[in-house]
Amino acid sequence: MLKMKDDDVLVIVEGLSKKFCKDLKTSLWYGMKDLVSNIRGNKNEKKLRDKEFWAVKDINFELQRGECLGLIGHNGAGKSTLLKILNGLINPDAGKITIRGRVGALIELGAGFNPILSGRENIYNNGAILGFTKKEIDAKVEEIIDFSEIREFIDMPIQNYSSGMKVRLGFAVAAQLEPDILLIDEVLAVGDLGFVLKCLKTIDKILPNTAIIFVSHSMPMVSRICSKIILLDSGKSLYLGKDVGKGIDKYYARFATNESNIIFTDNTIALENIKLLNPSSYEGDIPQLQWRSDLELHFKFKILSNIPSVEFFVIIADKEQRQVALLESNKITCGIVEDNGIIEFTVKHDKIQLSKGIYSINFSARLHSTKEPILRINDVLVFQILHEKEAWEPFLLESKFKKK
Repeated sequence: MLKMKDDDVLVIVEGLSKKFCKDLKTSLWYGMKDLVSNIRGNKNEKKLRDKEFWAVKDINFELQRGECLGLIGHNGAGKSTLLKILNGLINPDAGKITIRGRVGALIELGAGFNPILSGRENIYNNGAILGFTKKEIDAKVEEIIDFSEIREFIDMPIQNYSSGMKVRLGFAVAAQLEPDILLIDEVLAVGDLGFVLKCLKTIDKILPNTAIIFVSHSMPMVSRICSKIILLDSGKSLYLGKDVGKGIDKYYARFATNESNIIFTDNTIALENIKLLNPSSYEGDIPQLQWRSDLELHFKFKILSNIPSVEFFVIIADKEQRQVALLESNKITCGIVEDNGIIEFTVKHDKIQLSKGIYSINFSARLHSTKEPILRINDVLVFQILHEKEAWEPFLLESKFKKK
């Protein structure tokens, strides 16, 4: 079991589990049975019944002051459920949570606000919930209003605020009152870029005195502010550690697939095989290359109908599925149909300088004579670039610094 080391440990989670029922009627029936069982002192908290599933299962971690924990995973992985348990909105079915200090939360848009009260009145309400006195809030209220940048609307009822205004005010209250523990769930995605950058700078400022748990689908944000990471999948922790880049790579690898995603075809040509030649290693089914090694791809196509020569285009997409590079086409030596109806060739790029991470190959083909497209496939191959340094930018270009 995890134990507190010192006063800087603000959150300890031990064996935390929560189950839900897929059917409302069954859920109500189970609730009545559980109520009776609890009164009798009988608990069946660790067993699933018909139509139940684990939203969160056996989660363990601790968080110290000055650390930011990123919670990542696909929709339905259990991130928001875990955050609501930590905020006391949902009771766990099993496990234990130990929390020291004041907890501020931005876990749902507008959560914690009374819609009929003004923004100013809600500042005082939220401050009181966090345990601040009226005098302490009075000393901070002008800073909160200034940070939110909605002063002209501050005495208007919250129910008339836009989603962006609610985010501004919610983050301003949480950040300026500086709770010991701050929970943030994806709400920054609603704000405009300028305010998001402002929030990130504020997180940098308050983080040394705060423990933050940050839920987001934006891996650049997670990479930017988090010092620890948990990857959740179907309620279970697939990765927990301080290597944020490794957790992010595993997140993208969960969505990586070798199954072709055919966007367009006129059924004149079919991709039979694609292979990354000479990988340095494998992570599961994903081939890996060291930074500055050669990227060499082997393609094999079957011609399904009589066509002339074909032009091929090989595109590299990054972890966010942005197309970042096009491999130069060679129209002379590639694309000539062989007698057996097979087109087979390799494409090589020397000393690849993509930054560390997961990438995929998108592919398209068109007739050389008419430029008519005949095939487009995304994610025909996923590969990983290995490097000791983390860089969110898609390219890590070799360079030399010389003294003038």
